[in-house]
Amino acid sequence: MTKRSTKAAKRAASEQTETLADKAIGEIKGLVPTLIIFLLIFHSVAQGYKIPSSSMEDTLLVGDFLIANKVIYGSPLPLLPYRLPAIRKPERGDIVIFRYPGDRVTPYVKRCVGVPGDTLQMIDKQLFVNGEPVPLPDEGKHVARNQDPGRDSFGPLVVPPDSYYMMGDNRDQSLDSRVFGAVPYELIIGQAVVRYFSWAEDINPSPQVQVEDPLSVGRVFLYNAIHAIGKIRWGRFPSLIN
Repeated sequence: MTKRSTKAAKRAASEQTETLADKAIGEIKGLVPTLIIFLLIFHSVAQGYKIPSSSMEDTLLVGDFLIANKVIYGSPLPLLPYRLPAIRKPERGDIVIFRYPGDRVTPYVKRCVGVPGDTLQMIDKQLFVNGEPVPLPDEGKHVARNQDPGRDSFGPLVVPPDSYYMMGDNRDQSLDSRVFGAVPYELIIGQAVVRYFSWAEDINPSPQVQVEDPLSVGRVFLYNAIHAIGKIRWGRFPSLIN
């Protein structure tokens, strides 16, 4: 092979490599908008949450993992001050995920007990809505024997426009609208609809991860793997939430 033909072959190979690289980069660039659109749609349709406290016991337990339907109340659009059109607004009895009014960031899960215009009153732990007594949810409870005036009796009060009154099913151990007031619609994220997993951390509690000991992460993972059969609440999922 002559030097001229060798150079031509090298040039052709180089051009082919550049063409393949350019093609790959072009395809990746083309996928980016599709991926962004997919993530935006997914974020606007559903989202997962883990229950961190006992405020909704025994309806929801610490360690329950939920999926929220974000479409039903009109999903907030990521990074934008707008929402998609709502199928309906929250109703009494819905278990709602919303942003805590105190910081407008932290997700809270409570039951809606009052909608705009409702008159609410609580007398000695008994809730009244528009003058009618409302029983505890099937798995709701009172655990405190003592009376707390701020917690167990209030009102009457009227739920403001475009706001919703939220209470935990564990009425005596819940930070809810009795403390921070009715929740504005703009802070509502979605409705809790499905429990897809449940993990009982209080059974064979895991050792703590030590910041100064990176290997502790592996030990905690191994510990949980060994005790997983006993820590998973097999009978609680999958199930609808109501």
